[in-house]
Amino acid sequence: MNPTLPRPSEQTTSYDAGLISEDLAPVLPAQRTWGTGNYAALWISMSLCIPTYMLASSLIEGGMNWWQALLTIFLGNTIVLVPMLLNGRAGAEYGIPFPVFARASFGVRGANVPALLRAFIACGWFGIQTWIGGYALYQMAVLWLPGLGTLPAVFPASWGLATGPALLFVLFWALNMYVVHKGVESIRKLLVFKAFFLPVAALALLWWAISAGNGLGPILAQPAKFADSAAFWAFFFPSLTGMVGFWATLSLNIPDFTRYATSQRAQVWGQALGLPPSMTMFSFVGVVVTSATFVIYGKTIWDPVVLAGKFDSKLLVSFAMLAVALSTLATNIAANIVSPANDFANLAPSRISFKTGGYITGVIGLLIFPWKLIADPSGYIFTWLVGYSALLGPIGGIMIADYYLLRKQQLVVDELYRYQGRYSYGKGINSAAMLALVLGVLPNIPGFLVAVGALDKGVVWPWLVAVYSYAWFVGFLLSAIIYLGLMRRGAV
Repeated sequence: MNPTLPRPSEQTTSYDAGLISEDLAPVLPAQRTWGTGNYAALWISMSLCIPTYMLASSLIEGGMNWWQALLTIFLGNTIVLVPMLLNGRAGAEYGIPFPVFARASFGVRGANVPALLRAFIACGWFGIQTWIGGYALYQMAVLWLPGLGTLPAVFPASWGLATGPALLFVLFWALNMYVVHKGVESIRKLLVFKAFFLPVAALALLWWAISAGNGLGPILAQPAKFADSAAFWAFFFPSLTGMVGFWATLSLNIPDFTRYATSQRAQVWGQALGLPPSMTMFSFVGVVVTSATFVIYGKTIWDPVVLAGKFDSKLLVSFAMLAVALSTLATNIAANIVSPANDFANLAPSRISFKTGGYITGVIGLLIFPWKLIADPSGYIFTWLVGYSALLGPIGGIMIADYYLLRKQQLVVDELYRYQGRYSYGKGINSAAMLALVLGVLPNIPGFLVAVGALDKGVVWPWLVAVYSYAWFVGFLLSAIIYLGLMRRGAV
């Protein structure tokens, strides 16, 4: 369960009204109560989710064996931990959230650009989680109402959306929106349920896989499916980028959480102990269970909701699917509604409330067609995870280069909340940061267009397609270097 957030400082009288709200105000030292255990608990709670399981199982479906998949996940999470800790340091030092920290490098108005990019990606995760929860309800409902599975098609074939799953998806989406309407306080009991249920469910699923698969031996003996080492590396590097991309969102807005840290040591050790180990351990469940499905069924089943639908007992499947839906609802509100709702509200605090921001998140989550993103492992990794990492890598590179190399970790907090000051740049926008962001994203666009099928691979230079496999890394380094060069040529 996520620790309770203290209320930010309400001492905002010296700040410009358009740049301040209760949620954006600096947290006073006396209000910072999160210790090492709180941050470790936060990451354990965040890691124990269905997409983490699917992340690991998608690597098995893509051709890796068990140890290759776990090593890729551990490496990816260790790499993303670095910008997580670097960005988190500013939050812990000054008590400021992500949108305010971004003002130092992008400008007091320009910070809306990285905030919105991060918000739109959270909308995508909201859609994915909502689809998972809705499909879990469908798997339960179709057992008792078989007619749901044979309803006539009402959507275009290109949508890839059957009527029965669509109905339950919309129902679950509406439930999420109802919780937004009622307020996030109502989700706390569900978070407690999730914290207790998912570890127990994961161990039960692991026990089933080992028993039905005749022990760990046959399961872990499943070989990799790559024809040669070249095929392995061609899959490994974009997969590693996808692993980094999985938490690239939080590597940016981690100041939203570290602003409550009692010390730098607390946030550093809490995150280091909580993120890579918990992601790797829960992924092990996904790896073993997915490998076991090949032994048991003769094919790999990477979606745990689909797998649970194959159990014989109606009551067992119903209980499992209802639990998945409730757990997903809790995770979705806590992780994928709160942050983008606040980001949208930050655009115009007097016009966009938290609830309105939540509704905007919900609508965008529908429009991305989340069922198509996770329909197969290649879409999940190469289109979604790698694709948005190309946007977030440059933002992280700019913010870290600015804070550590230009400003030497020194910020004037009051001026982050004023239109006239050192962070106003030209009309509140730092053109150097904007140009560095665009140039950092640019090299990854051809590869992305090939990945989504908008361009034929033959019309793009092969090296540009290859660059996309390293999207987060390329964007991070390129934008950081360009930003430093532009800023050092002018006034900081």
